[in-house]
Amino acid sequence: WQNDRVEIIANDQGNRTTPSYVAFTDTERLIGDAAKNQVAMNAANTVFDAKRLIGRRFDDPCLQDDLKHLPFKVVQGTGGKPMIQVEFKSEAKTFAAEEISSMVLSKMKEIAEAYLGKEVKNAVVTVPAYFNDAQRQ
Repeated sequence: WQNDRVEIIANDQGNRTTPSYVAFTDTERLIGDAAKNQVAMNAANTVFDAKRLIGRRFDDPCLQDDLKHLPFKVVQGTGGKPMIQVEFKSEAKTFAAEEISSMVLSKMKEIAEAYLGKEVKNAVVTVPAYFNDAQRQ
């Protein structure tokens, strides 16, 4: 909110929307457009649609159906939690979907702070209407 109106801040690529993509390479972690732009060359290590995993169990039939369409690896973690497995800097790494979402949100916070020239302390984060109670938590 600035000058009595909503202002949508452009990201580092000049776009006013940021795709929820995180890519892992041998040298770096890419977020947003940079990650999406290299998905064809690095599909197994480019994570998107992570929100589909949030609040679900690995053995959930709907999740198992979703996994058939994802190019990255999802394994069963502690307590049946789905965990995303990628190769980052030549090592196998495992992340929860919430961690991937956090990476995207952290990048957006960084962009907003650079634009505003001050620390961002508060944000409103919405969830899809189709999320069940476990996913909302």
